[in-house]
Amino acid sequence: MNAPTAADAIDVRALNKRFGNKHVVNDLTLKVKRGEIFGFLGPNGSGKTTSIRLMCGLLTPDSGSGTCLGYDIRTQSGEIKRRVGYMTQRFSFWDDLSIRENLDFVARMYEMPARREVVERAIANLGLAARAGQLAGSLSGGWKQRLALAACMLHEPELLLLDEPTAGVDPSARRDFWEELHALAARGISILVSTHYMDEAERCHKLAYLAYGKLMAQGTAKEVIESQGLTTWEVSGGDLAEISERLRGRPGIEQIAAFGSSLHVTGSNAAALEQTLREAIAGMPYHAQPTATGLEDVFIHLMEQSVDNFAPPQ
Repeated sequence: MNAPTAADAIDVRALNKRFGNKHVVNDLTLKVKRGEIFGFLGPNGSGKTTSIRLMCGLLTPDSGSGTCLGYDIRTQSGEIKRRVGYMTQRFSFWDDLSIRENLDFVARMYEMPARREVVERAIANLGLAARAGQLAGSLSGGWKQRLALAACMLHEPELLLLDEPTAGVDPSARRDFWEELHALAARGISILVSTHYMDEAERCHKLAYLAYGKLMAQGTAKEVIESQGLTTWEVSGGDLAEISERLRGRPGIEQIAAFGSSLHVTGSNAAALEQTLREAIAGMPYHAQPTATGLEDVFIHLMEQSVDNFAPPQ
């Protein structure tokens, strides 16, 4: 069967999933273009991983419909799975096998022809040649991550699913990993990635913010920030703990977060926020100035607007 052509890698509508009495994914509608890196943000337990699996036919929705790589997510999940590479957060390879042996094992599971050539090409493409004989259990987090990416790319998937792939990896390895992701996207491979790192979120072409099953915002980083209509001021100088307590709960003040040697004070009512700030710091050794609202400010704001669907009823 030839793969159907589709402008979008993913096109899903009104997906729902419950586990027991918990509504884990609630009316999710989303499109992901081919060659796009699409990031999923949200607190732990917000439904990110479940949403990704639903959209790719790895999990059947209770209701809703859609396509992945042109295939129906309900009736053609087998076709989708053959074209998807899935990298889990937990390292799941064999510690007592080398990099080359691990990749060879995966290639055998896929029943790939010319297995040796495929493995050697993957080793070369991801810069693993110098460590190909090293046992996986002795690798650092960054090298384990590179091995995992090589393994899920062996069968040349059209779509990559990455579940918090850089957790526990040092900044240099994270940067190198994202350079590789952008190179893959430039080749037309679509990538879904869940992350808690704001710098990584900013490197995605599009973002979706999920909070306890519900899609709260989506778009480019700029669009997500602008959609919330927040105003942010930076407060510095003096005793920041003291001014934080003085501001908390006052008109126009919706959130206060420490950023190094300053505070970010954010709210939806720009006039009320400015008035409260000026009154609070008058005659005090503080300096306040407007600053650009960032993704982290929006992340905190959206978290505070959401309700945990696993929390006990009040």
